[in-house]
Amino acid sequence: MLDALTVAVAAAALALAAWCGFAAYRDQPTKDWHFIGMAVVTVLALAQLVIGLVQLGRGERPDQGVAIFVAYLVGSFAAVPAAGMLSLSERTKWGSVTVSAGAVVLAVLEVRLYDIWGG
Repeated sequence: MLDALTVAVAAAALALAAWCGFAAYRDQPTKDWHFIGMAVVTVLALAQLVIGLVQLGRGERPDQGVAIFVAYLVGSFAAVPAAGMLSLSERTKWGSVTVSAGAVVLAVLEVRLYDIWGG
């Protein structure tokens, strides 16, 4: 895995969590700008998914097993889009809270991916 990409995804996820958390604090739902932020974080997670799968295809193996690594890769890719979809159904401050929580989950998954790979 690329350590710099893992750090970038985690940092972007935490920034998104803080941004949406601030919106929730101000009793605001997710807005278009939040969805642009979610898209940026999702693109970073997609790049990590592709790079992880390419490395597996080249024969590199994570320390803690391929199945768990792929499961965490897919989960990290899906965390923010799933939270974004849920926030669309809840157009109150709780939608912003949902996205904030999903972004924190992504940051935690990034730490776990780093551990699984052998970091």
